[in-house]
Amino acid sequence: MTRMVTSLSALILSIVLLVSGNAFLMTLLGIRLSIESVSPDIIGWILVCYSIGFVLGTLYVHRIIGRVGHIRAFAVFAAISAVASLLYPMAVSEIFWAILRVISGFSIAGVLVVIESWFSSRATNANRGALFAVYQIVFYLSAAGGQLIINIGDPSSFMPFSIAAILLTLALVPLSMTRMEAPAIEQVQRISFFTLARESFSGIAGALTCGVMIGGFYALGPVYATLVGLEVAKISTFMASAIVAAMLLAWPLGRLCDHFDRRRVMFWVAVLAAASATAVAVLGAGNIWLLTLFVGLFTGLSATLYPVAVAITNDRMESNRIVAASATLLLSYGVGSVIGPVAMAELINLLGPSGLFFGNAGFLLVLAVITSYRISHTEDIAVADQEHFVAAMPETSVVLTEMDPRNEDFHAAPDDGGIETEELRQHS
Repeated sequence: MTRMVTSLSALILSIVLLVSGNAFLMTLLGIRLSIESVSPDIIGWILVCYSIGFVLGTLYVHRIIGRVGHIRAFAVFAAISAVASLLYPMAVSEIFWAILRVISGFSIAGVLVVIESWFSSRATNANRGALFAVYQIVFYLSAAGGQLIINIGDPSSFMPFSIAAILLTLALVPLSMTRMEAPAIEQVQRISFFTLARESFSGIAGALTCGVMIGGFYALGPVYATLVGLEVAKISTFMASAIVAAMLLAWPLGRLCDHFDRRRVMFWVAVLAAASATAVAVLGAGNIWLLTLFVGLFTGLSATLYPVAVAITNDRMESNRIVAASATLLLSYGVGSVIGPVAMAELINLLGPSGLFFGNAGFLLVLAVITSYRISHTEDIAVADQEHFVAAMPETSVVLTEMDPRNEDFHAAPDDGGIETEELRQHS
């Protein structure tokens, strides 16, 4: 396993640079728009454009990759993302920034499809579960690390945007230098949204709600922190702790999901996350440590709604439909991530900063009611018959879902001795 991870070091380095740069830029934009005194509802509309672009990208970038190849497509998408980063401070225009967010979202989706296709192509039935976990850890730590870069430079200056562009451009270097053979990309079929809702309404509702929570928080968390008076250094810690909490809570929630009925787990996760969100709304910035604790609990619990939703759905799916169902759940999450920033921005505009977390609590309580209704009106699946829980990530492309260890139809890459063999072949 160590040898495999080492052989994937170029991909991992590209992931670190890309994700940290993109996470840094997302937080930076929220802070900069607040500094420019843009109203929260307009900020929500601007930042939601990233999610719109990302959803469109996951649907269409495979066509571009298939036409020009992985390396060229990766170079194009990364370059466009870097250029967009440099364009933001040149003209602080709401419409211009909204267009740039759509372009950025589309480009980041393309980059992730390329990276995850390569990552998935190195997986075998023996190691794909471990590689799946490695990818998630690298992704979350990179996103958390990206928040800490906010401390470098004044958000109202040009320099932070240049740093984001540098990171996104440097992500080109490791992958462009790799000698790995480009994998094939096939468009994944999706189950109809309404068909899946009939089979697993709790799964659809959980994925959608997770999108609302995470999409809304990532877009407007920095705006909330600015409005309650946190300094830039504290905002970076505030955002980073939320991302780390999502990673840390995935394992214990997974253990619970493997020992109890998953819909009941989802119910209590929604209730506890709603309680945490309410605590944040009431506390405000009066005690930074309590604020950070409850924000971490809120985001950590909310982020686990997606893998729980995937687990609930997969328990009701035949193995050959898991990837198709996961694709539809990802689309549901994407729809939620479009709803979240707009809805929460309007609530901030109406209720002040606390509106972000009162709104989140309301959505979570609706999910709890839906889940409770489904528990009382539909038959449970015995714990012994449940699939093994896997901490699936929503902030990714559908390509990575093929590596899900529960997918019995996974087609492993031929064992050619790894990347080292490929390199030797090219030198011979």
